[in-house]
Formats: sequence, C-alpha cells, structure tokens
Amino acid sequence: MGCREREAETYLTPEKALLYFKKIEDICNLDNGRLWGKNLYGPIMFIDRTSRRVIANSPDEEGILKYADGIYSGVYPRDMLISNTPQYFGGVLFAITPLPPEEDDYRIKTVAVHSLFHRFQELNGLRSSGYNTSNMDEKQARLWIKLEWKALHKAITSEGSERNVALRDALIFRGANRELYQNDANDENHFENYEGLSTFTYTLLCTNSCEEYRKQLFENLDRIYAMQSYARSYGFIHGALYATLMHEKGFDFTMINSQNFDLGKAVKDLYSIELPEFCRDVAGSIAINYDISEINEEEEIRLTEIREGLNKQVSLFTEKPVVFLLLESPYFDFEPENVHSLDTLGTLYNSIRVSDSWGKLTVDKGGCLISSNFKNLRITAKEFKKERNRISGDGWNLILNDDWEIIVVGPNYFVRKLMP
Repeated sequence: MGCREREAETYLTPEKALLYFKKIEDICNLDNGRLWGKNLYGPIMFIDRTSRRVIANSPDEEGILKYADGIYSGVYPRDMLISNTPQYFGGVLFAITPLPPEEDDYRIKTVAVHSLFHRFQELNGLRSSGYNTSNMDEKQARLWIKLEWKALHKAITSEGSERNVALRDALIFRGANRELYQNDANDENHFENYEGLSTFTYTLLCTNSCEEYRKQLFENLDRIYAMQSYARSYGFIHGALYATLMHEKGFDFTMINSQNFDLGKAVKDLYSIELPEFCRDVAGSIAINYDISEINEEEEIRLTEIREGLNKQVSLFTEKPVVFLLLESPYFDFEPENVHSLDTLGTLYNSIRVSDSWGKLTVDKGGCLISSNFKNLRITAKEFKKERNRISGDGWNLILNDDWEIIVVGPNYFVRKLMP
C-alpha cells in the first residue's frame, strides 16, 4: 500500500510518461540533427524531486530500472544530485529531467530537450569545466549587461541597417564590459555556451513559428532581467540571444567545438560589424539611446533591496553558529530566481543542491550563503543533528562521503577531509 501511495504522489503516470517521451522524440526527429549535426534524442530519465521516483524511456545496463507498462522505473539514489546535468546510471548516460511541481506540457518538453542537449554536449566534449561569473553582480557590469540586452532585443526585432546599428551598439556594450573585466572573459564564454546554447536549442525546437520562438525568448529575457543577481543567471539568456542572431544568418552550429567559443565574436564576423579600438570610449555616449537613466534607477532600487536583505541575513550567517563547507569542484542546481546578492557577503540561494568532493548538500529553506569567490558556503547550524554521515539542520540535509568528517570549532562547525 505504501509503495502505491508514493507512486500516486506524482502526476506522471506511465501512460503520461509514454506520451511525453513520444512528444519529445517527435520534436527531436523533426529537427533530426539539422541544428547540431546529430539527433538529440536519447535516454531520458524523468525524476520526481519529492519521491525521487524515476521513469525512463530506456533500460540501464545493470538492470537497476524495472520494465513495466512500456517504461522503466526505479528510485533515484539519495546520494546522487537531481539536476539537468547528464548522469551515468547503471552504465548508461541519461539526460536527467527533474519534473516541475505541477504538470506543464511546455515546461516538461523544454526541460527534457534542455537535458538532452546537455547530454549531447557531454558526449561531444562541449560540457563546461566550470565558471565563476560573480563579476556580473557588480553594478557597472549589470549596467553594461542591461544595455547590451536592450540593444540585442532591438537587433532581433529589426532588419537591415537598423539591425546592424543595434548589433554594433550591443557589441560595444559587450566590449566595454569585457575591457573592464578582462580576466573573466573565458568564464563568461563557458556560461554562455553551456546554458545559453541550451536555452536557444530547447526554445527553437519546442516552438512552431518565429513569432512563438521570439515570444518565449523575450519572456525568458524579461524574467532574468528582473532578477536581483546575474552571477548565476545571465548566461542562460545571453548566449541564446546571440545564438538567435547567428541562426538567422545561417550559421553552422556544428562549427562550435569548444567551451571557449565566443558567441559575440561570431556575430561580429557574421554581420561584418566594425568596432572601435576601445569600446568604453564610445559606450557611454550611445547608452542614452537605451534608457540608461531608467536602468540606473532600477539599480538603485536593487541596492536598497540588498541593504534591507543584509539587515535581515547578516546575523544568521555571520553572528550565529553556522556550518562552513569549502568548495573545491562544486556543481550547483538551483532556480535562478531564488538567488539574491548580499553585496560583499556573497550570494544567498534560498534553495539549492550542491555536490562536491565532500558529498551532497540539499537546502530547501532558510538559505545558503556562497562567498563571492565561490570558495566556501555556509548554512545555519540551527537544529543541528548528526547521525553517522547524515547531517541535518533547519531546512537542509548533508550527506558526507566516507573520507570526510564534521568538527566543532568554537560555536561553529567545519567539514574537512579525514586526517590520515
């Protein structure tokens, strides 16, 4: 009875799963490799986050998933992170597709194609080795980004010489930003390629007309534009905007064979755009054409909200007992709208899932503060409990790997590797 009740918690019955697998396969077959040179369809694994129930379209090689009613099902291990990153499960590389809380046809299809594209990237050496774009939360960077987005929006919705002028303006704003943050260009390219090309791909494949595509693209832009933090969100839409302009010019996307590929440079070359030697020399003078005064007002409101947030959060993460974890090679899974900048303290993630060499951390409420340099994170030690390698607190759960431990130092806790 317990198992049947748990299965009923998800709306994705075997019948519905088969229907969605068919819809997703049809979407991929309609493209059939025209965009990336290969059909993206492959092993998919739908996962319900609450029950961790798995429904897959393909078997694994070790027989972990059980076949019935046309689908393969099982339970996703507690020590594995649920995210859009492809994972080997039973010897097979699956596109991991977390189900949205409520059934949403478009979202289920786009999340699946998103995941399938990341699987394609993994198989073709295009997965990012990681990136830190925390500079995108600095005020000047946000100003340039917003100006660039406005110019890119104008370029996509215009033609001829008007498009070329808007494109030149966008690339000048991009150049000004990169002149200011020269050491961050590769990280930005990685983010824009890994997530931006994914946004472009699933939006293009899951819409049926240019008008529908642009509607979904610009709704995504508006959503990210309004976010308080761009450090872990801007690349999702930034790369998609440039890829849109490349696609409209007939660009061959199979030529992208590196995570360092510069989408802005590709657009510059495709449209034969000439730029000044130093973009910052002219960027300020053309900013007036893109509502710079309004953008400045938006950023002042953001800073006020950050200051208010600081007043509420400082004691939780700095004065009260906390748990510290160092970040070595982390992977993060979160919703970009749940991210808030706390200025020099770092970035607050309302909910997040993190995997690193020490194990897996899941934060469902209360927040997790990650430093601006992505070197450490902290969570509240309130309601701290420890049972072997499973540790929990108010709103979070941590599973430590066997060669790690948690120790008490003063009022706080630190996770460290076991001493030899």
